[in-house]
Amino acid sequence: MIFNFMYYGYGLVIIAFLITLVADIYLRTRYSKYKKVKVKSGMTGAEVAREILKNNGLENVYVVETKGYLTDHYDPRAKVVRLSTDIYNGDSIASVSVAAHECGHAVQDKDGYFFLRFRTFLVPIVNFSSKFGYLAVLIGLIFGSMDLAWVGIFLLVAILLFQLITLPVEFNASKRGKMFLTKLNVVDNSERSMARSMLGAAAMTYVASLVSTLLELLRLVLIVMGNDRD
Repeated sequence: MIFNFMYYGYGLVIIAFLITLVADIYLRTRYSKYKKVKVKSGMTGAEVAREILKNNGLENVYVVETKGYLTDHYDPRAKVVRLSTDIYNGDSIASVSVAAHECGHAVQDKDGYFFLRFRTFLVPIVNFSSKFGYLAVLIGLIFGSMDLAWVGIFLLVAILLFQLITLPVEFNASKRGKMFLTKLNVVDNSERSMARSMLGAAAMTYVASLVSTLLELLRLVLIVMGNDRD
């Protein structure tokens, strides 16, 4: 019976890997495509971000350039929108779309968006669970303490919850971003579908992460169940 559990576990690992890989390839493909399409407004990602923030009364939020590939994010503690070099300086569909999305998070923060606040609340819990959840499972399996292994799995559920809460946060930020791009005439009617496609590709990576985490938890459950029956 334990071999059946191990067999299914390896299958889940492969499936999770493929889902993540496909989502990442899709995002990179969309980004590569729309990075080459210049917006007719000629605005860069940094200019778009500053205009959106100004339009929403967020002049106290800074827009800065950061290193890396698609490392763009909003830092709610520092009140800073960090844009990777290509996004910050680029005047493409990809650049303005990503910049608008990150500003969507800044506006969420201003509005006290529930799911953003809940996700922020979960951060220290997730950090703790990430460090000790897998450790508890590993120690439990090594020393045959299935109760400890189940505690570890329970801790890892916090990661799944965090990623689940992340979905409405990201989809809402993209929705706001598309609205900003249209309202401020950053993109015209012919460019909206491309911006929508770019933002949709980014959202799919979060869906893939959620599914991968779910499959990983299921794999661990199967392993613990298999050992529990020995």
